[in-house]
Formats: sequence, structure tokens, C-alpha cells
Amino acid sequence: MAADDVAAEGVAADSAGAGAPTGPIAYAGEPGAFAEDAVLAAFGDVERVAVGGFRPVFEAVSSGMVAAGVVPIENVINGTVRENYDLLLEHDLVIRGEVVVPVELCLAALPGQRLDDIERVYSHIQALGQAEVFLRARPWQLLTTYNTAGAGKAIADRGERGAAAVLSPRAARLFGLQVLAEEIGDLPGNRTRFVVLARPGVSIPALLDASGTTTARRTTLVVAVRNEPGTLLAVLGVFATHRLNMSKIESRPSRERAWEYVFWVDLDADASDPTTAAALDELASVTTMRRVLGSYARGAEGADTKA
Repeated sequence: MAADDVAAEGVAADSAGAGAPTGPIAYAGEPGAFAEDAVLAAFGDVERVAVGGFRPVFEAVSSGMVAAGVVPIENVINGTVRENYDLLLEHDLVIRGEVVVPVELCLAALPGQRLDDIERVYSHIQALGQAEVFLRARPWQLLTTYNTAGAGKAIADRGERGAAAVLSPRAARLFGLQVLAEEIGDLPGNRTRFVVLARPGVSIPALLDASGTTTARRTTLVVAVRNEPGTLLAVLGVFATHRLNMSKIESRPSRERAWEYVFWVDLDADASDPTTAAALDELASVTTMRRVLGSYARGAEGADTKA
């Protein structure tokens, strides 16, 4: 597919937009996971299906088994979820929207357990990192799992004493665990940005507009340039000439040649705006590849999804 075709497809995808529900929404983890909170914030209480990881979400969406998928893309403490950028490049999917979910972490264990009884703490590596100050204050063994809610479910299913999980209070309640410590995160206001993925041109359930407005837009694209001096500067020059604010840029290995990279860019702009469209067209002359992943409404900061 030509670069122009790829760009046009990504821009058009958001306008295909919401329609009648066509199936469940996939997310990675277990019920009670922050990813399920993201589904609820994006769509409301729709039919949803939990799968075993990020790649299965992409595969379920690509195969048409689900209408859309929701995956994390960035956390304010740990930064980018790099695996999902790589999966976006690998799959022919587009971003239809985003939602920002507050991340409230607690430590929970089987009923009757006390902090002094705990020897092992399970959670996703990102959650362990987001509560590092609290967790390192005691000589606990920190063990990684594929999901925060999954850590709690495993403790409950096994009846494992001496173990605790770092997870959300909602997940702790869901699995009948007792909260031993509340709000253990290192940074107040911790939150994660999730994106909604769908196949190009396919209708998805209507997205909620938690902010009450869709005026603020974000366009996400990926570009590759020749490995020569000044090539990335030329890309940045296009954005500067058209007075487009670039809120993020990040490099990732191209996976095609050793030591060559692609650059992921977020623009605070709408791809359908004539100025933005002109800039995207102009990129063709200074890049070897460009692909617009989507142009969509920016999510409201920290929409409340507590149950």
C-alpha cells in the first residue's frame, strides 16, 4: 500500500466512527482490571470480553471476533507501553478514541491477613513500579504477573496466605480480598491513557464523551526517515511551518533493519483540518514511510470509573 493510501485510510477511520454495536469490546486482563475501567469509561456498561494479553486484544479485533479493543498506551509515571506501539505497527488497525483512567492502587490479601503476615506481593510490573516507595519499605518478595486484577484473582483462587496483590480497590472487592493499605501509589494523580482500536471502516459502539466536548483532537502517526543527518529535522520542520504542536515524539526499532528506527508522533490537531492535511501530505517528501493511525477526540483527564 502506498504511503498516501496509508495516511488517507488512517484519517478516514475516525469518521467511519461510531455506529450500532457490532460485538463485544476486548481488553487485556481480568474483570476489575484498569483496562476494564477504561472500557467502562469509553463505552459504558457494554458487552466486553477479557483476554490474556495485549497481543490477543489486537488479534481479536483484527479477526473481527470483537467490535473493538481497548489497550493502554501511556502512564504518567512509567511512560509509554512500548509493546502496544509495536503491535499497532504490526496490525492493520486504527485508533478511534482515547480515555484517561485514574490509577488508584491498594494492597489487598485474603480476609484475616495483616501486613505483618505478608511475605510475597504480586502484580503487573508497571503497578509494582508505580508503588515502589511503599513496597520497598518492607522486605517483601515482589513477583510479577500479567495483570493487576489477575494477581488478586490468583490469590483468591489458590487461597494463598502470606501473599498480597497490588490492584485497584474495585478489583479487591470483586475477588473478596481485604484491603490492607490504601492509596499506595508513589504519585498522587497517577493515570493511564488508553486507546480504542478498531478495523478500518468498521462501525463500533458509540463512544461516550466524558469531557462533554469533542473540540480537542489528537492525531497519532508513525514515520520513518533515511538514516542521514537532518532527516528527522526536516520532519519537525514540516510541523513547525504549519504551526502544529507536537505533544509527543518517541522512537522505536523499525524491526526491519538493525539500528534503524521509526518515530511515533502525537499532534494536537485534527487530520481533517486543511492545515494539518497539508502538513501530512508534505511529509511524503521527507519520509520513507508515514502512516496515520487515527485522528480522534482527546480523552478527559481522569474520568471517574469507580464502581
